[in-house]
Amino acid sequence: MATNLVSLAMQFLTPDIIRRIAAALGLDRSSAQTAISAAIPSLLAGFSGLSAQPGGAQQLTDAVSQQTGTLEGFARVLGGGNQSSFIEQGSQILSALLGSQQQGALAGAIGKFAGIGQGATQSLLGMLAPVVLGVIGQQQGTTRLDPGRIAGLLAGQKDNIAAALPSGLSSLLAGSGLLNSLDGAARTAAAAGNEVTSASVSATRAAGDAARSAVRASTSYNSLYWLIPAAAVAALLIYFLARPAEQVAQSGPTVGQTMTVASLDVDRQVSDTIDGLRTTLSSITDTASAQAALPKLQEAVTKIDKVNALRGQLSVDQRKALTSLVNPAIPTLNQLFDKALAVPGASDELKPTVDALRAKFAALSA
Repeated sequence: MATNLVSLAMQFLTPDIIRRIAAALGLDRSSAQTAISAAIPSLLAGFSGLSAQPGGAQQLTDAVSQQTGTLEGFARVLGGGNQSSFIEQGSQILSALLGSQQQGALAGAIGKFAGIGQGATQSLLGMLAPVVLGVIGQQQGTTRLDPGRIAGLLAGQKDNIAAALPSGLSSLLAGSGLLNSLDGAARTAAAAGNEVTSASVSATRAAGDAARSAVRASTSYNSLYWLIPAAAVAALLIYFLARPAEQVAQSGPTVGQTMTVASLDVDRQVSDTIDGLRTTLSSITDTASAQAALPKLQEAVTKIDKVNALRGQLSVDQRKALTSLVNPAIPTLNQLFDKALAVPGASDELKPTVDALRAKFAALSA
């Protein structure tokens, strides 16, 4: 049987593991499933594109070689003490492979597709990137990892990846470059989906025409006897032929509510603040860098204050979405806070502001 990397990755992500991922990220299971189903083929598409670039196959091979044992230990990581560092390392690997621009485009597209926040999406990708790399490595067996073999493996996955991309995701990833390696396969899969929809619409229209013809025929014969069964048959045809299109529409992802209040994009404000804090806190290595980072940390306090002030104006669903965005980021932020405060000479400069940030994020996550 031909290898299908998408199927192998999804088989590894059992319902129990997906449930635990959802719990770890503060998501409902349905949203997590939708996001994962979009992320796996998207990551493979990105890695396929990398392997076709000069030196890319070697870079990917090096990343795969670092994931020995990842699949075996993944279940233990979920909800454990090493979860935050695992996510952080996965995010760093993904950034090194795809670049920060493509990584951000991927997180934005999947977050919009699944209706979840940017922070939760980035954490999910940080979890899944090592899993996908582990699955790729698993296919090499016990032999030495070879860039040529890995590149060949991914080159043969174009149709599988394109077929697994959920309808609507390709348009969200347009312009990101992540789907370039699929050539026309992604467009072919999307066109096939459109043909199915068009066929359903055409069939429904044909059933309607049949119904009208039946009514005209029965009227011409002035026979109520034939009218009732003909109309009933036409109604059944319309119902069953139109139903697949309705099911496709209903099975699509729930789009996240907009979180703009008083002209402030709350979701973007929080995501950008979290990303900025990660960068700022990581730059603190001595007293001088702590002093340079302090204004940026104070600016983050001001931004989160604005969000907290507007929190009461959010709907219940919007507050839940905000909590889902903030909760997964807090463990990583706390680690970075602790690391910055442990730098000699930095604690006196930073502690009041860091304590304020901890309290404000705790309020947002409530």
